[in-house]
Amino acid sequence: MEAVQKEHERLSKRLKASQSIKNVQSTIDILQEARNAIASDPEQAPITLAKLQNPVKSSFDAINDSLKETHSCLNKYSKSLDKLFKDRPLPSTEHDALASQEHLINRAIAMHLLREGQFSVASTFLSEMADAKTLQQQGRTSSRVPQNAASLLDLEEVPSSEVRKQFATMYYILHELEQNKNLLPAIQWARDNREALEVRGSNLEFELCQLQFVWLFHGGQTPEAPLSAGRQAALEYARREFHGFMPRYLREVQQLMGAMAFCPNLQESPYKSIFTNPTAWNDVAQAFTREFCSLLGLSADSPLYVAATAGAIALPTLLKLQTIMRAKRTEWTTENELPVEIPLPPSYLFHSIFVCPVSKEQTTDENPPMMMPCGHVIAEESLKRLCKGSRFKCPYCPNESHPREARKVFL
Repeated sequence: MEAVQKEHERLSKRLKASQSIKNVQSTIDILQEARNAIASDPEQAPITLAKLQNPVKSSFDAINDSLKETHSCLNKYSKSLDKLFKDRPLPSTEHDALASQEHLINRAIAMHLLREGQFSVASTFLSEMADAKTLQQQGRTSSRVPQNAASLLDLEEVPSSEVRKQFATMYYILHELEQNKNLLPAIQWARDNREALEVRGSNLEFELCQLQFVWLFHGGQTPEAPLSAGRQAALEYARREFHGFMPRYLREVQQLMGAMAFCPNLQESPYKSIFTNPTAWNDVAQAFTREFCSLLGLSADSPLYVAATAGAIALPTLLKLQTIMRAKRTEWTTENELPVEIPLPPSYLFHSIFVCPVSKEQTTDENPPMMMPCGHVIAEESLKRLCKGSRFKCPYCPNESHPREARKVFL
């Protein structure tokens, strides 16, 4: 990796120091001057063109020399990349589970575009799918598309048109929050959906109002104003808004009010983390996005993005496994699970997985985890092999038990 970094730095320096642009501009200037001279005195055209030959030739030579050096650096950089990231074939797709589920892939793409705020691209994608459907009905193509492209966006009790409108609202609120430091649209949305958020146990509305208080405390839109003006505006906001959060957030409100006494020295006060949090706006934006998507029945992150990222993390391991399997002349025999454990980040683990400590295999519905009276858990097939129908000793402690005493574990 160090070699790639060195070549990248060398290429960057070369591009910055390159005279190619200046040489090209110089050539353009020479040609423009000659053109103006000929336009003003056409009779001098032969002389002007004769004088033009040597300067243009020398300018082109300078451009070519500069480009040769740049191309040499680029070539070395490409070779270092090829050396580090060797071209290897991807794992076999003979058992592609999604090959027959094209509508799910199209749905994931359309929803991802909406989640990213690419509304025009999503609209074009859906319209092209509708055109493909029309061509299919006319017998001009055999590609598989859903009966109604727009219905891909339908959620439970939420039609596709409403889904687009909801995401447009979400991006408007996020833009106001992140770009203009305007929390009012987000606060209003939280109030409009207060009942649904309370069912989820969400703290979003209070977190937004708390940040609004802190923003006003620091001066709001006029931070250059006297400190007393900011404190007064925050205090008026608290008197007007915080009574609705009592008594659930009594402690948090007391902390906000207590900070008034430490205003000249907040950095040394117990409330420093509340009033000088550099990630507060980003945190509340993420919380808003998470709650907004949850009310639509969606995850906070795009499934397509999560799947692509997890696949990129897992790909090197799978490529290595494929090489080993090819060398040993073995085949991938498992159908519903990977033949090797993939170390994904904790944020990408959505389902509990138990690996039997005896067989080193993941448990399935047909081979569930079983807990013995001593508290140790192994897979059912491992339990059967150990007990052979009679009492047996736990492989991890001295306790003995009978297979009928084992209980199925639900993760």
